[in-house]
Amino acid sequence: QLQLVESGGGLVQPGGSLRLSCATSGFTLDYYVIGWFRQAPGKEREGVSCISSSGGRTNYADSVKGRFTISRDNAKNTVYLQMNSLKPEDTAVYYCAARRPLSTVQAMCVPSRMDLWGKGTLVTVSS
Repeated sequence: QLQLVESGGGLVQPGGSLRLSCATSGFTLDYYVIGWFRQAPGKEREGVSCISSSGGRTNYADSVKGRFTISRDNAKNTVYLQMNSLKPEDTAVYYCAARRPLSTVQAMCVPSRMDLWGKGTLVTVSS
C-alpha cells in the first residue's frame, strides 16, 4: 500500500521553527519527486517546496525562500521540511505528495502534477 504520512505540525509563535517529516512506504522513494504543499482556510492548495528524486535540485515558493529548507533521506524513506522564521501567514495544513518525475522540479511543484498524497499536518503560527 502506497502511503505518505506527515508529522511535526503544531502551534508555534511567530519567529519560531518547526520541522515537518513525511514518512513514505509502499514505493521506492528514490524514483520520486517529493513536494510539500499547503492549504490555508479559504484558499487553494499551493506548492511550498519540491525536491528531485536524487535530492540535487530543489524549488521553493517565493514566500518561503530563505526560511524553509527541504531535504530527503532516501535510506529512511523520509522527506523533511525545516521551517524557520515562521509567520502567521504560514498557517495552513501542510501536505506531502509524490510522483515519478515528468518534468523539471519547478514544473512539477504544483498540486495537479502530484498523484500520491498524505493526509496533512496542521501548522498554526500564532502568539
